Amino acid sequence: MGNAFALYAKPDVTPHPLKEPSFDPLYGFPNGRKERVMVATEAEMQSAKLPLADRDYCAHKLLKYRACRADVFPFLFKCHHERHEYLNCEYEDYVLRMKEYERERRLLQRKADREKSGKGDE
Repeated sequence: MGNAFALYAKPDVTPHPLKEPSFDPLYGFPNGRKERVMVATEAEMQSAKLPLADRDYCAHKLLKYRACRADVFPFLFKCHHERHEYLNCEYEDYVLRMKEYERERRLLQRKADREKSGKGDE
């Protein structure tokens, strides 16, 4: 990871990648945020024997891609659209997680700067 050194260099303003955010998720969003929902159910993922690492917000697209591969084998090139949708979903999920990480880091930096200047949390 590119930010592993930052966790040790500035531990007070670097969020831990495996811990939950410490700030309110609606902080800074006066109109609220769109909630992410899982499309695939736990039963569907268990019956498809998806590994735990693949049970994310893109699991429904992975299930669709796997079903296509099973239907058209050995002509796997026919599933290029499903594969593209799945990989695009994974990329968008990654970008969203990185944005959330950066938001948490900036809020921690802001909190540390305010405590240093003596203003407190306003």
